[in-house]
Amino acid sequence: MAFFLVLLGCAVALIVIGAVVDGMLYLLSIGVLLLIAAVVYLLVRSVSRSRRRRPAH
Repeated sequence: MAFFLVLLGCAVALIVIGAVVDGMLYLLSIGVLLLIAAVVYLLVRSVSRSRRRRPAH
């Protein structure tokens, strides 16, 4: 969970810097890609955890 929070914090920081500073549009796009990667990471982790918790029949 800490890794997800670090990714999320970096993504938000890059998005804010890219939106505020003139000429830093590439930071905005990197931040958005990092945000998408963090959400995908969280989804993959939650799906893999839910599969492990099922009782075997």
